[in-house]
Amino acid sequence: MNPFSYNRVTSSEAALHAGTAQGAKFLGGGTNLIDLMKSDVEQPTALVDINHIGLDTVVMTANGVRIGALVRNSDLANHPLITAHYPLLSHALLAGASPQLRNRATTGGNLMQRTRCYYFADTAFPACNKRAPGSGCAAINGFNRIHAILGQTDEGVTSAHTCIATHPSDMCVALYALGAMVEVTGPKGKRVIPVLEFHRLPGDDPAKDTVLGEGELITAVTLPTAKFTKHSWYLKARDRQSYAFALVSVAAGLEMDGNTIKSAGLALGGVAHKPWRVPEAEAVLAGKPATREIFAQAAELMVKGAKTYDHNAFKVELAKQCVVKTLMQAAQST
Repeated sequence: MNPFSYNRVTSSEAALHAGTAQGAKFLGGGTNLIDLMKSDVEQPTALVDINHIGLDTVVMTANGVRIGALVRNSDLANHPLITAHYPLLSHALLAGASPQLRNRATTGGNLMQRTRCYYFADTAFPACNKRAPGSGCAAINGFNRIHAILGQTDEGVTSAHTCIATHPSDMCVALYALGAMVEVTGPKGKRVIPVLEFHRLPGDDPAKDTVLGEGELITAVTLPTAKFTKHSWYLKARDRQSYAFALVSVAAGLEMDGNTIKSAGLALGGVAHKPWRVPEAEAVLAGKPATREIFAQAAELMVKGAKTYDHNAFKVELAKQCVVKTLMQAAQST
């Protein structure tokens, strides 16, 4: 681990000032950042501890709910406003990590989680465009069972842009289905980013996970007025039942009128560099009866254009089956 300075701040203004320093990183729960520092993947020269600046409340608003960036995952999953109105988010949070980690991990930190690609996390592998731009992508011809089938760049092992890593968060998959917004503040002021636009596909810069600018700080996540309260479900397919990242996950919310779907929110996890939402799949559900046949049509659209590798072709069929099952559960859920 490289040397670094530590600064505990007590206001957002102080955090923003400290965050402009060269090589500075904001520290919330530290459940991902500290691990990456220990393995020399992340090498910040300064840590800005933001745990004491007051961003730790969940409040009802005129248009939904506002969640502070420092609300712990356990607290959020069990908050009365979330369990009563946004059970999809609660279920997704409880599917993530372990109870001990959920007690520390924060809402903002969850949004900033980095991939669990083996080649990214282990510096013994020199080829990783996300960690060392221009070095190649060891996963392309390596063990790529957990890797992306959608939205990846894979022009070749020597390409500076190649990346088939996946996003690891469970919480974010639910936020995509719910249509959340991310509030940030930085040296240039405040802005609100739709969560659908917050994370990047690897494109020509796989080292950059989000659209955050230099020194910008996540302050809150807002959820729109709840419409999937009665009919939602989160399903996570993984190698073991506890403390494992998703091979495929699905967040589904349905707004129902009897057996007819009025609107839908649908997102996949574990398949791309960001949670994967396909508006065409949601549109095919709207105005239709809640049947397995309609759900299968949506599932096909969710994986349209999938590209697989030596070890992860199973993800295409797994994703389709998981989408159908999750939508069936959501339709029946109360």
